[in-house]
Amino acid sequence: MRAAEHCPCGLPQPYAACCGRFHDGRQTAPTAELLMRSRYSAFAVADADYLLTTWHPDTRPKRLRLDDRQQWTGLDILGSTGGGLLQNEGTVEFRAHYRAGGHDDTLHENSRFVREAGQWFYVDAL
Repeated sequence: MRAAEHCPCGLPQPYAACCGRFHDGRQTAPTAELLMRSRYSAFAVADADYLLTTWHPDTRPKRLRLDDRQQWTGLDILGSTGGGLLQNEGTVEFRAHYRAGGHDDTLHENSRFVREAGQWFYVDAL
């Protein structure tokens, strides 16, 4: 992905200034929603290391294999609870759209996040 292209997460910013800054370690996501968006973008750009790094150690798999035939095509944030700058827990409900095997599909999830030592982590789906 070229740095000037819009970020896969759907925000109207170039990838490098949006989720790219989290993926390359320049910054950490300040809210649960931005972590969720950056994780969606990590699926879109096939950054398995970022996904594992931002997955809570209590629920993180040992390894993660991404399907390079799956193309992530859009993200809709449906709602959230907590997860703000001054909070340590939150949820984000979303729909992630993708194309696989010539068919369009959607993943609908309400994800749970926690912040520990200033860093947000994905925990699991409710």
